[in-house]
Amino acid sequence: MTPTPKRTIVALAIAATLALAGCAPAAGGNAGNDSGGGETPTAGGTLTYGRLASASDLDLHTQITANNAFAIDKIFETLVSFDEHGKIIDWLADSHEISADGLTYTFTLRDGLKYSDGSDVKAADVKFSLERNLAKAGPLTLTAPIANIATDDAARTVVITLDEPYTPFLSELTSFASGVMPTDFGGKTEEDYLKAPIGTGPFAVSAWDPAGDLNYVKNEHYWQDGKPLLDGLDYVFVADDNQLLQRLNAGQIDAIEQVPAANAESVDGGSATTLLNSDSWAIEQIFFNTQKPEFADKNVRRAIAQTLDLPGIAKATTFGTARAASALIPPAIEYSAADAHDEKPVLAHDVAAAKQELAKSGYPDGFTATMLIPSGNSARAQIAQIVQESLAEIGITVEIESIDLASFRERFKAFDYDFMINSGQSDAPDPNGLVTFQADPEGFSNSYWTHYTNPEVTKLMHEGRTTPDGPEREKIYLEIQQILAGDVPYIPVYYSPNLHGTTAKVHGLESLPNGSVRFQDAWLDAK
Repeated sequence: MTPTPKRTIVALAIAATLALAGCAPAAGGNAGNDSGGGETPTAGGTLTYGRLASASDLDLHTQITANNAFAIDKIFETLVSFDEHGKIIDWLADSHEISADGLTYTFTLRDGLKYSDGSDVKAADVKFSLERNLAKAGPLTLTAPIANIATDDAARTVVITLDEPYTPFLSELTSFASGVMPTDFGGKTEEDYLKAPIGTGPFAVSAWDPAGDLNYVKNEHYWQDGKPLLDGLDYVFVADDNQLLQRLNAGQIDAIEQVPAANAESVDGGSATTLLNSDSWAIEQIFFNTQKPEFADKNVRRAIAQTLDLPGIAKATTFGTARAASALIPPAIEYSAADAHDEKPVLAHDVAAAKQELAKSGYPDGFTATMLIPSGNSARAQIAQIVQESLAEIGITVEIESIDLASFRERFKAFDYDFMINSGQSDAPDPNGLVTFQADPEGFSNSYWTHYTNPEVTKLMHEGRTTPDGPEREKIYLEIQQILAGDVPYIPVYYSPNLHGTTAKVHGLESLPNGSVRFQDAWLDAK
């Protein structure tokens, strides 16, 4: 989630203690479900993974939505990544160093890295890939003030020099959009290459229907010894979450990307199923199109925020799996104001106060607005119904429009909506990612397609990008969250946990806080 060039995204601060130290080496993941109660993992087999949306595009430099991102990251890998706790770790880089002045980053590639076709990965490929990222200026473009990228293939080094210290840079490099591809697409045209791209990831594309399923085959040249254990991974497109669950319970697919919260307990307690429940960097939210006169009125937005019982909504729609939100940044990300706002809400649930707030607006007698939601998502449908009933108490009539996911995305990106339910998602473990994506009026998404702007937030956002990690940076992000909670360009409803489901024969999945899953350690019971 990012803005246009020269605007920061996600970041991890350049702490003084890390100035000359590389992060810990990557380890194979077994977070999530276990390795079979002490059983020896078995190699082979194809795991079928059910998803609510198909992968429609595999260009790592132009995509952002989860349907594509979590397909792309199985093919392309980055110099550095993060583990299931959000800690940054070396990945394709064997080590990295940051100069004392914070201007020079030196990455040393692992020895013997190869692409899935067996060709060698070169340091020059990293330069080509990062420069293509910059040239495409897509939704997750590199936004650090990069002055130069120098490479040495013999020494396996990539040296990136910045014009000035830039706190978020290392975390920015963990995004899938910073993945490595061969220089000049390995001799193919860009179009042909992206139909079946080769990368360093654990899997390579074997068949792909952009409107349907995506089939992967094991990368025989993967850099993690003996991995992946699977011979293949099939992404199966099923447009409805209840149908996904039915197919999981019937054993027709091995795992599903999203378990409906209403069914989490049954999946967790099922004799033939397992629930993977972990913290995430996602927030379910209500977004206002502030180009609409009614929602351009801050008093209207504040009145709506005070009308909604967010703990009640979270309990009713997530069945105890999610925590009600009180600030933009989730608790799993540093500098979240959630605990402070829980204790002292900026706008507490108070219908009487909401009516007074609406009376201050230009619409004291209420109005009619349409809430846009994607079909096939039972939780959002339920949230919409609760919002409809709640806002009727203050004279606002809500009409609910439910459309297919592809059309939903087209509509809100064209600002063709009044207000909507959608999720915000950080791509890496720094608070700046969400703040930039949701509050930068010059960014790629224009404040998450709300058209919200506040000069003070913009000023603080820039300060947060250059302030070293520590108390001063924390103060900046706490202030930003305070302002956003009062301006209400969107209402964070609850912090969404990662709820993945598997059959009992699946082991070794690693659930990441950005919502993705790593499969290189996954294995299936041989029986």
